[in-house]
Amino acid sequence: MKRLPSLNQMLARLIALPSVSSVSPEFDMSNRAVIDELAGWCEAAGFDVAITPIDGNPAKANLVATLGRGPGGLVLAGHTDTVPCNPELWRQDPFRLTERDGRLYGLGTSDMKSFLALALEAARDFTAEQFHQPLVILATADEESSMAGAKAIRAAGRPLGRHAVIGEPTGLRPVRMHKGILMEGIRLTGRSGHSSDPRLGNNALEGMHRAITEIIAWRAELQARYNNPLFRVSGPTLNLGHIHGGDNPNRICGRCELHIDLRPLPGMDLDELRQALASRLERSLADTGLELEVFRLFDGTPAMETPADAPVVRAAESLTGHAAEAVAFGTEGPYLRDLDMDVVVLGPGDIDQAHQPDEYLSLNRIEPTLDVLRSLIRGFCIDPVR
Repeated sequence: MKRLPSLNQMLARLIALPSVSSVSPEFDMSNRAVIDELAGWCEAAGFDVAITPIDGNPAKANLVATLGRGPGGLVLAGHTDTVPCNPELWRQDPFRLTERDGRLYGLGTSDMKSFLALALEAARDFTAEQFHQPLVILATADEESSMAGAKAIRAAGRPLGRHAVIGEPTGLRPVRMHKGILMEGIRLTGRSGHSSDPRLGNNALEGMHRAITEIIAWRAELQARYNNPLFRVSGPTLNLGHIHGGDNPNRICGRCELHIDLRPLPGMDLDELRQALASRLERSLADTGLELEVFRLFDGTPAMETPADAPVVRAAESLTGHAAEAVAFGTEGPYLRDLDMDVVVLGPGDIDQAHQPDEYLSLNRIEPTLDVLRSLIRGFCIDPVR
């Protein structure tokens, strides 16, 4: 029977297997090598294993590994993909685990392949016979690009557990709330012409000036209406991130496009925000004669909020000594919440290491993380009171 490798061996192997996901096809990769490796380790640890390819993309897959049986239980979840990287900016090979100065360097050490190895290591000493509720290790595809893996888990509708821990980098401080992400494009089409006579065209760039004014006014209204002091930035943010229009100064601009990023608070519905944006722009531009298109740059990720009194939140707070926090970055949490799970985000990495050259995980986070995970497994899977 295949044996579960050591923790260091698992960490090194996960980092060595490239699994970049990207909205740019030239960077996007399969995650199957990582999934297959994890599946073999889970089987060696006694888990029942299911690998599910993502519809429409057989190069991508999710893994659901289950130890024990029962209606509730604990899910330890992580994504298998990383963002692209620039190897020339790293001091070492991003795909080789390198220990230096009390740190483990490599792409995915902090965000967040290491958590999957730590989850397996924490489960090493338990057997299925000890469990009154199941332990599930969930490994997903494409969190960094499309959330396709988490969406597939939600669409399948299969109950995985009652309590979930997502090992995103939080500095081992529990997180029970995060903002959502909405990215929209606004395209205005007018009519080009010679700049010497404005009557010859309809300037899309001037129309976009009016649209931007409307968007900034809408932002102010949203920030006045919605506020949550638990977040470091307590209101929703709206960033004007990209604009392009026209092609020459002596030509009336015939087309202009703007991309925006909106980070809503829990309680703000993505579809309602989209409808409000489109309606406001339609009214603002109604007399311009310009053609307006408002379109999604990606599907968006909802905000997440888990009740402060949820058992997994209380347990995470007790074990770490930190009150649960709120963060601005998004996770797969909302999709697990839709499956009736209470979700806490808790991982050993640091968010300021994510997506950076020389990404690392501090060695002094490993044992505390294992202690927390073992305690959570005992509390939610082995303790019959849970």
